[in-house]
Amino acid sequence: MPNASARYERPIDPDATSAPLHFPRAHDYRPLMTEYANLGVDIGGTFTDVVLETADGMVSTKVLTTYAAPEDAILDGIAQVCARLCLTPDMITRIIHGTTLATNALIERRGARTAFITTEGFRDVIEMRTESRFEQYDLNLTLPLPLIPRNDRHTVRERIDASGDILIPLERSEVEALADRLRGVASVAVGLLHSYLNHAHERLIRDVLIERIPGVSVSLSSDVSPQMREYERFNTTCANAYVKPMMQSYLGRLRARLAENGATCPIFLMHSGGGIISIDAAAEYPVRLVESGPAGGAIFAAHVARRYGLTKVLSFDMGGTTAKICLIRGGTPKTARVFEVARSYRFKKGSGMPISIPVIDMVEIGAGGGSIAHVDALNQIRVGPESAGSEPGPACYRRGGTRPAVTDADLTLGRLDPAAFAGGSIPLDPVASQSALMAHLGERLHMDALTAAFGLSEVVDENMANAARVHAVENGEDLSQYTMIAFGGAAPLHAGRLCEKLGIDRLIVPPGAGVGSAIGFLRAPYAFEATRSVYMRMDAFDRDTVRDLFASLRDEATAFVRSCDATATIEADYKVYMRYKGQGWEIPVTLTRGLAEHPTAPGFLELFEAEYSSLFGRTVAGMAVEITVWAVNATTPTADPVPVTPTPPRSPVLADERPLFNPASASMVRAAEIHRKRLTDGALIEGPAAITEDETTIIVPAGFTATGRADGCIDVERIT
Repeated sequence: MPNASARYERPIDPDATSAPLHFPRAHDYRPLMTEYANLGVDIGGTFTDVVLETADGMVSTKVLTTYAAPEDAILDGIAQVCARLCLTPDMITRIIHGTTLATNALIERRGARTAFITTEGFRDVIEMRTESRFEQYDLNLTLPLPLIPRNDRHTVRERIDASGDILIPLERSEVEALADRLRGVASVAVGLLHSYLNHAHERLIRDVLIERIPGVSVSLSSDVSPQMREYERFNTTCANAYVKPMMQSYLGRLRARLAENGATCPIFLMHSGGGIISIDAAAEYPVRLVESGPAGGAIFAAHVARRYGLTKVLSFDMGGTTAKICLIRGGTPKTARVFEVARSYRFKKGSGMPISIPVIDMVEIGAGGGSIAHVDALNQIRVGPESAGSEPGPACYRRGGTRPAVTDADLTLGRLDPAAFAGGSIPLDPVASQSALMAHLGERLHMDALTAAFGLSEVVDENMANAARVHAVENGEDLSQYTMIAFGGAAPLHAGRLCEKLGIDRLIVPPGAGVGSAIGFLRAPYAFEATRSVYMRMDAFDRDTVRDLFASLRDEATAFVRSCDATATIEADYKVYMRYKGQGWEIPVTLTRGLAEHPTAPGFLELFEAEYSSLFGRTVAGMAVEITVWAVNATTPTADPVPVTPTPPRSPVLADERPLFNPASASMVRAAEIHRKRLTDGALIEGPAAITEDETTIIVPAGFTATGRADGCIDVERIT
């Protein structure tokens, strides 16, 4: 089965050159005096979202992603939002960028030619993977191929033991001979056994490679992911090396093109853990950008959750290519230190490529507005992971696409206004959608276009609902107690139906939902998490070692944050990963600052048992406990959002009508239609209804009401 989260895009042309976009001249503007002008940019599989925020307001736009030269779409979007606020690009004070380009390069295997150097005897670790069989009874199990083929994997004779002591010294002459054989590769990943405890041999290899291969890019596992478990560590380092030349080229071109057009402000990148790092750090560790776009969406949803005082939120982000689902508890997205990309089996942990970095924990599936539908050998409708993207796009775009996508189904079901899509910039063709639905679904299954569209929509909605159920069960959560926050261009179209399927009674759609991830970039702090594996049993707890370890990690993480803002106040959060002796995996345990600075074994043990009991319902008496990974996250504080006090809803407002498909009756019905701006604080409308705006449409199902809130959110609640 193809990877469920794949984004099918044309490759970036590293040598692409484009004529500079001509912004209007400065004297054509009426300059607007403002304290700041922050820009958020999110490159997605179909659209590039651009948001410009000043003290006087926020404007946004969506432009089709330009695959060969992604910076072209960014510059086009900047020109549009600057013109709307009467600003010139030189007045932008900060640019924060998130991108799926690194993810796509890994999924589509279009990175640089990369060599891998490892300890003698461990050449095949990244191909042997682990002993886990994610599909126990499948005799024809298909595993993802390693990023680096065997002929590009090399070994050196050296050995460091599990305590960091050198057993077999590495000879420089051996490394020099290997370096001479590697001339011609663009990038090299270095992963030696137990180098997370002693990086001396890895750094010797780096120095020799740089000396003997001019221009080569080198990634060390002791820098990229200094954690135990060689398979995950090696694979993460290979992934970093694989995308590093491409991302360095792209980021360099982006910085140059922005400067050419007047935007000389600092540029930052959103990383997978939900914080912001400098463009130089991003170019050095591009693997940290693998989930940067979705991370911005989770930050956006968490900000809204705090504004409404919500402690349990399901973040639902559906764009043009994928859908992302994340649990947010206590106003903070759930995080992890390992995740997978390019899964070969949908929902199957272990079937993908493990990336061992701090990341916001979410499930991502190939379900977006551009996801293409087909009929399989069993005459069942399947949707995704293949996407029409922006080139050629869904059939209704009239840009060459002929196969039916989710957007074609939404248009046929009356959820989209063909004349107002993307603010009217992309007129849609309903006839083209119906023709594609009939040609690829209807004729095969003997149904009309409307029924085919309904079937397509139900399949994609059930795929997303099932992903949410699996994610909740894995985390021991009951989704009926959650509030959904929906954003992304396609999410408001489908969120109401998901709430029906998941038993969720409340849905909030924030203003700017169509560009939610880009707004999330503007809400994120400067942050970096440093991790290290140092094994320690609780019965051999060493306070001095713990203090020194935390101090070293704090200095490392703080240095990255200082590279973004040299004067900011920086806070540190401390975390350890603990387990009972003999267990295969650890659980995260968050420490108080006092316990991190004055560590005690009883304090650590008490927090571990409380967390373990919360997750599994009990502890294991008499079993030894051990710590495997230590982490410090340095972050700048963010302002608390202004709380929203909901106004009691008024009587339903008058609205226009439009035909809209009702899943309960499987037929078109007359539904209310109203522009979002008319749903002011306390204004209410009853479903079925369509709430329109330039970037998306909110579909309110029958049995729900939608109420406007003072901050511009639309509060959709089930009628009880």
